[in-house]
Amino acid sequence: MAKSTKTDTNETNFLLPDYTFIDPEKITYSNSTFSKIITEIKSLFFLASPIALTALIFYSRSIVSMLFLGHLGDIELAAGSLAIAFANITGYSVLSGLSLGMEPLCSQAFGANRPKLLSITLHRCIIFLLSCSIPISLLWLNISKILVLLHQEKNLTLISQTYLLFTLPDLISNSFIHPIRIYLRSQNITHPLTLASLFGTTLHLPLNYFLVNHYKLGVAGVAAASASSNIAILLFLVSYVYITGLHKPTWTKPSLECFNLAGFMPLLKLAAPSCVSVCLEWWWYEIMIVLCGLLVDPTATVASMGVLIQTTALIYVFPSSLGFAVSTRVGNELGANRASKAKLSAVVSVFMAAIMGFSAMVFATAMRHRWGRMFTGDENILRLTSAALPILGLCELGNCPQTVACGVVRGTARPSVAANVNLSAFYLVGMPVAIGLGFWFKVGFCGLWLGLLMAQVCCAGLMLCVIGTTDWEFEARRAQQMTSADECDGDEGVMDGPKEILTMVVTIFEWLLYVMMVNFC
Repeated sequence: MAKSTKTDTNETNFLLPDYTFIDPEKITYSNSTFSKIITEIKSLFFLASPIALTALIFYSRSIVSMLFLGHLGDIELAAGSLAIAFANITGYSVLSGLSLGMEPLCSQAFGANRPKLLSITLHRCIIFLLSCSIPISLLWLNISKILVLLHQEKNLTLISQTYLLFTLPDLISNSFIHPIRIYLRSQNITHPLTLASLFGTTLHLPLNYFLVNHYKLGVAGVAAASASSNIAILLFLVSYVYITGLHKPTWTKPSLECFNLAGFMPLLKLAAPSCVSVCLEWWWYEIMIVLCGLLVDPTATVASMGVLIQTTALIYVFPSSLGFAVSTRVGNELGANRASKAKLSAVVSVFMAAIMGFSAMVFATAMRHRWGRMFTGDENILRLTSAALPILGLCELGNCPQTVACGVVRGTARPSVAANVNLSAFYLVGMPVAIGLGFWFKVGFCGLWLGLLMAQVCCAGLMLCVIGTTDWEFEARRAQQMTSADECDGDEGVMDGPKEILTMVVTIFEWLLYVMMVNFC
């Protein structure tokens, strides 16, 4: 009977689900991993959301400026657009890119609990950007001569000169705003700039109205309103931070050690490739507009490209905000010597970016016959826009992940990697494909966008390979070395020797020469 009972029991167990091989430790580990992922998603979301809101506010401000330029007339709109494009290429992109050099230094310093390095880096970056503003301002003051050499209409160049003349204060205000924004963001503080941008944009509309409509200043009024609102943003931002005391935990008063030449080297080494990476991507779209002018029916193709660039700029707000957020998160975790958390943040952010890219593709495809009508009623422009929007959507499948991946790489203090990838993808792959399809194979307007698609796919693939092969333990050790340098402990003032001085001087002059050559070209 006992034998029979044993057999029955085995048969019963065979028919029932077998739970005996489930390891409780694995369940705990799985739940722990899932909770870490959810926590990381929340951290990235709450850090990226104010950044995205700020970017949207700035985006709306640029639209207001364009509306007032359009109200003045076609020539004023064309001249203002030309001046803004020139300012973007030679000024705003350069200052924005250079300021990103301080991002890994500040985020890793905050994670490593090195408050002095945060303040010193802020002071040095402001000094550096103000210095770089000098050659940029000289370029802006001579824009009419440069544009005449490029065979632009004289009346157009004079109006563009007026616009840039009244925009010169932007160079000073941006030299402060960019570093302060990164200084705060590296400490996971993002709301002050959101409030400041909201304040400045609120003033922007009435300023334009009074300067353009009431005082009849024309293009100069639009430029002055933009510069004034930027100054208002800076004053509000500094006042808010000072009154609330957000700066106190990490603040160090400016001193002569900020001018220590050796101390500038880490910032310069990161700023130059960061700037190149940003400029290479920004300038691509300006080149696309120039190429559109060489196609059949240039008026329609240039206008359609303008609509599509505004569209992709709007979409770009979201992955770029996530990229800034993950750069901060990765830098903080590496600075705190938590390699596994930095890796988790990188992986989670890339998956979030992939979802963004898919959503953008669906949006662009679904709106291809409606979106263009928000900007124009011209049938030729609408036809080109609707044909290219699905390609734009496919571009976002690569653009969103690669933008966020660039943020991850910035957080690891490797901007030269992003610069090399952008150079290879956009100019060695995308540009030849765009020119070949657009002109040689007579695909035309959509051929240019197919070139961008190839560039984005290539860039995304390369950046994901970089992240996938990253040695996070090594990056954590490197972050410890970077944040524990002698200058962080206050032992500054001694150069390593003539070689260090020579290296720094050569780096500065090489970079300034590069900027000047690119701008004049």
